[in-house]
Amino acid sequence: MSYGGYGSSREGGYSNGYGGGGHGYSNGYTNGYGGSNGYSGGGGDKMSNLGANLKQQHWDLDNLPKFEKSFYKEDPIVTARSQRDVDEFRRKNEITVQGRNVPRPVETFDEAGFPSYVMSEVKAQGFTKPTPIQSQGWPMALSGRDVVGIAETGSGKTLTYCLPAIVHINAQPLLAPGDGPIVLVLAPTRELAVQIQQEITKFGKSSRIRNTCVYGGVPKGGQIRDLTRGVEVCIATPGRLIDMLESGKTNLRRVTYLVLDEADRMLDMGFEPQIRKIIGQIRPDRQTCMWSATWPKEVRQLASDYLNDFIQVNIGSMDLSANHRITQIVEVVSEFEKRDRMIKHLEQIMEDRNNKVLIFTGTKRVADDITRFLRQDGWPALSIHGDKQQNERDWVLNEFKTGKSPIMVATDVASRGIGMNKQQSPPLAPFSLLYSVSCISYHCRRVEWCRALFPLVTPPHCVTCPGFCVLLGPSSGNPGFCCSFAGTLLPGISISALSQHV
Repeated sequence: MSYGGYGSSREGGYSNGYGGGGHGYSNGYTNGYGGSNGYSGGGGDKMSNLGANLKQQHWDLDNLPKFEKSFYKEDPIVTARSQRDVDEFRRKNEITVQGRNVPRPVETFDEAGFPSYVMSEVKAQGFTKPTPIQSQGWPMALSGRDVVGIAETGSGKTLTYCLPAIVHINAQPLLAPGDGPIVLVLAPTRELAVQIQQEITKFGKSSRIRNTCVYGGVPKGGQIRDLTRGVEVCIATPGRLIDMLESGKTNLRRVTYLVLDEADRMLDMGFEPQIRKIIGQIRPDRQTCMWSATWPKEVRQLASDYLNDFIQVNIGSMDLSANHRITQIVEVVSEFEKRDRMIKHLEQIMEDRNNKVLIFTGTKRVADDITRFLRQDGWPALSIHGDKQQNERDWVLNEFKTGKSPIMVATDVASRGIGMNKQQSPPLAPFSLLYSVSCISYHCRRVEWCRALFPLVTPPHCVTCPGFCVLLGPSSGNPGFCCSFAGTLLPGISISALSQHV
């Protein structure tokens, strides 16, 4: 089947695609889909032995320079609200808090008490009111306390730590030659790091706050120049940052505000040893903000080890469950039926030429195979994964965002940093196909920008159904669905036990 208007790659391909025109990979990259070797790859950060050459730091808190980290003064309007009003606001917005002396939430930007140089940027962006995580998170972060925030992707958490970071920076002494950053933000992927940098650039420009984004897959030269000149904010993936630290290109002695964004994903991706080595290079009396979409025991342990007397805010349920606002449609198919079923969904979805589709896979090889298969059948598909050079990834993502290629195939890891959230209009990808069972738990919980998910589950993976049903049950609109689904696939499963979860 050929997607109308795009033609078949057998006859030259989509003009901006892999097989065809001047903007495609076959002309831009010699090892593109047209070649026998596939992608030459940009390579990720090598995890082995990272940080082995870092010197262990011994901190004498009595002799360390003092710094300011508490900036919050409760607005009289907030103070005047009764505890009943505060409780009702939290209940209505699904806000739960834990810890000692948690500040009250704010309901407007003015109540947050940001300086005028921050408020001018906020108003220039056209925001009307804080999101729930911002309402509760801003007073917590501005108070100088260590903070844990649990919220779904797309909840506005980036601004929740970015704006207090800007206030924090402006209260510190200016950088001297040789100083490292004041604010360090660790992120799991290059794409997420770039998104964070864009937000910090946007809201920090009036204060002339300098930043750099440090990640692998691109030449180091520009990043080294930024670090050498001095930046107040460094947004980094753990692997490349350790590389910079080991080579002496920067240091973390001035860091007094540390952010761990998407902490659960960083641990899932195996970054825990690197995170611990990095934190060991930072003074222990820093302020630390940890943000995560889930709260598994590994994240809890990390918070316990490195956060002091922290306060916690949670938006929505603490349980691992699917996003209730997305329709989940599960199909059990054989491995041989997967591609035919995928094409069936594509034909239905792409009847509306404004729709876009993301297809998630578990491996880079499968991502490339599916993309090649689709393009041979005339579909305008591109793929993105960790073995691509950064400029390739950026190009593919831009083609997808602009609609030039409305079908994108992504590996689970690469997809985690894709900048799509429910606040963007029109939605970037209203439909998503989960081609691999390894993708399901992540996307059912975290994806905010999708109208419908179509997990394609093969019988060998049906042993995952109990946990899978716990994820999907509340979002299916029919709690009994998952029980009958699991019972059909696994006759020996305890349906009564499973139904307690959904």
